[in-house]
Amino acid sequence: MTDIKQMSVDDLRALAAKGEDSTRQFKADITNAESLAAEMAAFANSEGGTILIGIADDGSIPGLSRHDVPRINQLIGNAASQLVRSPLTVQTENMALGDGRIVIVLTVPKGIDKPYFDKSGVIWLKVGADKRRVNSKEELHRLFQMADQFHADELPTKAGIDKLDKLRFRDFLRDVYKQEYPDTAAELTRLLQNMNLATEDEKLNLAGVLLFAEQPEFIVPQFVVKAIRFPGNEIHATDYLDSEDFSGPLRRIFDDALGFVMRNLHKVQAGRGVNAPGLPEIPETVFEELLVNALAHRDYLISAPIRLFIFDNRIEIISPGHLPNNLTVEKIRAGISNIRNPILVSYIAKGLLPYHGLGSGIQRALKNWPKIDFTDDHDRCLFIATVHRRPVGELILAGDSAEGPLRGSEESSEKILRLIKAKPTISAAEIAQNIGITSRAVEKQIDTLKKAGMIRRIGPAKGGRWEVIK
Repeated sequence: MTDIKQMSVDDLRALAAKGEDSTRQFKADITNAESLAAEMAAFANSEGGTILIGIADDGSIPGLSRHDVPRINQLIGNAASQLVRSPLTVQTENMALGDGRIVIVLTVPKGIDKPYFDKSGVIWLKVGADKRRVNSKEELHRLFQMADQFHADELPTKAGIDKLDKLRFRDFLRDVYKQEYPDTAAELTRLLQNMNLATEDEKLNLAGVLLFAEQPEFIVPQFVVKAIRFPGNEIHATDYLDSEDFSGPLRRIFDDALGFVMRNLHKVQAGRGVNAPGLPEIPETVFEELLVNALAHRDYLISAPIRLFIFDNRIEIISPGHLPNNLTVEKIRAGISNIRNPILVSYIAKGLLPYHGLGSGIQRALKNWPKIDFTDDHDRCLFIATVHRRPVGELILAGDSAEGPLRGSEESSEKILRLIKAKPTISAAEIAQNIGITSRAVEKQIDTLKKAGMIRRIGPAKGGRWEVIK
C-alpha cells in the first residue's frame, strides 16, 4: 500500500503514470457517496488500497480546486462511517500540485472485520483494477474464513453418523482419550458434536469425514491425492512411469502418498557397505513434513485434489489454495504459520499424522534438505513445494552387479526390458513386484515399448511370451 506520509508530487505523478491496478484506483472527482462506499468495501475485503481523487482514469492529473476539497472530505467521511458495514477508518492526505490544484490521496486499510457490505448489502471484491460482487457461496465462505469467523473443515456434509469408521474411531478414543466407544447412537452423536466432528443436525462435518469416515472418497471424492511419476523433467499428457490416486481417511492418504514418493526415489550408499540396504536420496522426514503440511493446510473450499508430481530433477507437491491472509513464503520459512483448518490441525496434533508443532514443519524439512523452493501462486490459487533432486551422476547408488538387483538409476522401461529378456514369460504383476510400481504403470510402459518396436508378444496373453527386438 502507498505510504502517503512520504509521497512527493513526483511520486504522485509516477503513480499516475503506472495506471490503475488492484491496490490503486483513480477518480477525477467524487460526487456519489454510495459508489465510493462500494470502492472502499472492495478494498477492505481484499488487501486494502489507495484511491487518488483528482487523477483521471487515463492517468492525467487535472486535480481538484480548493473549494472541492471540503465537499469531498465530508463525502469520504459519510461513506466510510455511514455507508459501509462495518464502518471503516480511512486516511486522507491532500497533495498540492503547485498550481493551486490538489489531489486527495485516500487510503483504505485491509479490513479486520471482513466481510464489508455496502448500503444495499452487497459484498464487493477487487479484481485487478475493477471490482465485482461476491456471487458464490464459496467466495463468501472464503471471506469469513479470512476473518477467522468460519473454517472449511467445519462445513456440514451429507454423511450421517452411520458413515463413521467405528473401528478407527474406537481405537482413537481408546488410545488418545482412554475412553470406550459409546454404547448408543445418541451417545455417539453427542460425543461427535462435542468433539467438533458433527453438526447439530447429526451429520459429520468435513473434518469428521476426512479423519474418521469409513470411505471419505464416496462423500468428498475431490479431496484425494493424485500422484504421477513422469519420465524426464516435463509433464507429459500420456507418458508416465507410475501413477496412482490415493483416497481414504487422511492417515491412509498420507501413508500411501509417502510410500509412492519413497519407492520412486533412488537408494544411495551414503557411506554404507556395498551390500548394505541403501538410504533414500532425500530423507523421508522431508516428505513427511511437506505432506502433513499439504493435508492439514490446503484450502478445502477449493474442490480439487492435491497433486504429487515426480520428475527426474524434482518432486512437486501442489496444494489447492494460496497462502492465507498475510502469510508469505518468507514468513513460513521463518516458522510463522496461520491455521486454515483448526479442527483438522487439532486432531493431527493428537497423533493422527506425524506432527511436531505449529509452524515447525517447513523449517524441519528445510533443515533436512535445504534444496526446497516454495511458490505462492495467487493467480492459479495454488501453493507449490518443489523438492530438488541431485543429478543421478552425482549419486553413489546402492546395489551390486548387473546380475544382482537392478540399479536405481535405470528408467522403468530399461528395467522392464531387462526382466523380459531374462524371463520372456514374465507377467505384468511380476514385473510390478520386481521394480516397485503398479501393474497399471507396467502395462502402460509395455504398450509404449510395443509401439516403439522394441518388444513384441508371441502367442496368446496366457501361455505366450515376450520377445525383445532391440
